[in-house]
Amino acid sequence: MKRDLYAEVSARIITELEAGAAPWVKPLSATPGANTPCNAVSNRPYSGCNVVLLWMAKAAGYRTPRFLTFKQALELGGNVRKGEHGTKVYFVKQLQVRDHGADDNSATRLIPMMREYTVFNVDQCDNLPESITTGKPTRVRNPDARDGLADAFLHSTGADIREGHGEACYVPSRDFISMPAFAGFKGADHFYNVAFHELTHWSGHKSRLDRDLKNRFGSHNYAAEELIAELGAAFLCAEFGFDGDVRNAGYIANWIELLKADKRAFFTACSQASKAADYLRGLALAGPSERAA
Repeated sequence: MKRDLYAEVSARIITELEAGAAPWVKPLSATPGANTPCNAVSNRPYSGCNVVLLWMAKAAGYRTPRFLTFKQALELGGNVRKGEHGTKVYFVKQLQVRDHGADDNSATRLIPMMREYTVFNVDQCDNLPESITTGKPTRVRNPDARDGLADAFLHSTGADIREGHGEACYVPSRDFISMPAFAGFKGADHFYNVAFHELTHWSGHKSRLDRDLKNRFGSHNYAAEELIAELGAAFLCAEFGFDGDVRNAGYIANWIELLKADKRAFFTACSQASKAADYLRGLALAGPSERAA
């Protein structure tokens, strides 16, 4: 029987949500500043749904979110310990196939093929070189004060962020973000989590990534866009070393409904959130160098 990978992963996420936990929040508090799962050999960060799936694995208490395949461990002269269970990650590969329905014999089309790989945390392995097992040093910051690096990032996106009045929201028709004053938040973690959430909404404007923000208050579209913003905020919080948080526990019921109605919804939301985080990073990198200083 052919396995349905989309349905399998979706079911895992639904189980976590039904237990009242958003699986992209819990593991973030473990190691501030070293939260983005990456491949231990290439140091490339994982993206999309793999970030969340590896965070779920990290809840097992691994010290660092660095992963590699069985083969990579062997190639480095190390080994995965006997009896250890790996974590499945997924990549979509575009497969080129001949289009039999077309008049032109040379016509081809791309079909997405989902591939599954198993990776192991470096804590599940022995005899790996130290350079593979140690991640980046943790960034030290004051949890009660504004964060210079995160503020520079927000500024460098060019988003119109108006602080100090009204509630936290993004207004698509006028293309600005409203944020209450910093002092009104529980601390830096909470403030930047909300700012990154609204900034992810901002990235979906028609002049940017052009997501459907008009029908945000129709049930499924609204739940999907909120899930994208929630994940986008989690990805950025991980990068800057802030603890993640669910904006509103009421969203969880909507997300369960969405994921049950569409087994691809979680993958789509993760992919859109990764795209938004990449887009925002790109704006920050393209900004004048003085801003990043």
